[in-house]
Parts: sequence; structure tokens; C-alpha cells
Amino acid sequence: MRRFVWRLQRVLDVKAKQEQIKTQELFVVTEQLAQTRSSLLAQQQILRDILESITNENVKERLSKQEFFLKNSVATDEQIKKLKAEVIELEAKPKGKIAEVLKLRRFKEGLKKLKEQAQKRYIEEQEKLEQKQLDETATLGFAREKNLETMIALQETDLSVNLQENKSE
Repeated sequence: MRRFVWRLQRVLDVKAKQEQIKTQELFVVTEQLAQTRSSLLAQQQILRDILESITNENVKERLSKQEFFLKNSVATDEQIKKLKAEVIELEAKPKGKIAEVLKLRRFKEGLKKLKEQAQKRYIEEQEKLEQKQLDETATLGFAREKNLETMIALQETDLSVNLQENKSE
């Protein structure tokens, strides 16, 4: 039996590779989002810890530390705002990547179903051809056997006629 060859196999391979690439991109974006969130949470925790340590100080030391904290908190607030904006931007990216991955996956699964159907049809056609060939072989064998039997019967008839002619002479 011939080997099954599907003409759309390259398309299926390309779509599988594209899905793999998009999935990797999704993982990269998700990792970036996780790192950015982690940085944001770390910055916020640092601010909370500093505020807590300042509130636990006595009044004289607290005032000088509060003043220093307020002067430097502007830069930290800007950094936190930047991280929040980056988180919002990164949160939007996975949605698009997920949609792309799902689209590619559906397309790839549809191609796989088409391949399975084509392979099933191919196998059925090959089985039919094989059965047809077996039927023809059996028919030819039967016809040859009948032809041989007929020839043998004719030869036996000819021999018996010749024997009878030889006896009558």
C-alpha cells in the first residue's frame, strides 16, 4: 500500500510553529508582567516599611526623617506611577496574545481534523482497491481452473474416442 501524503501538511506544520512562537511570546509577556508587578509591589512595600519605621520614631527624629522622606518620595511616586502604567500596558498584551494563540490553535485543530478525514478516506480507497485486486485475482484463478478442467475433459474425451476407434479397427 502506498504511503499517505497530505498536500496541506506544510500548512499544518507552519501553523503549529506559529502557535508555538505565539505561545512563547505570551509566556514572555506574562513573565514581564509578573516581574513588573513584583517590582511595583516591592516599591510599595519599601514605602510602607519606611513609613512604618518613621511612625515608630520619637518626635524630633521623626520630623527630620519625614521631611527627607517627603522630598524623596516624589521620585519614588514617579517610579511607582511608571510601574503602574507599565503593568496596565502589559496586562493588555496577554489578552491579544491569547486571542492569537487560540485562533491559531483552532485553525490547526481544524486542519488536523481534515487530515484525519483525508487519511481515513485514503485508507478506505486503498482497501477497496486491494479488495478489487483480490477479487480479480480470484476470478482469474477460478476461470483458469474451469478452463483447465474443460481442457482436461476434452482431452479425455478425445482419448476415449481415439481408443474406441483403435479398438474398432
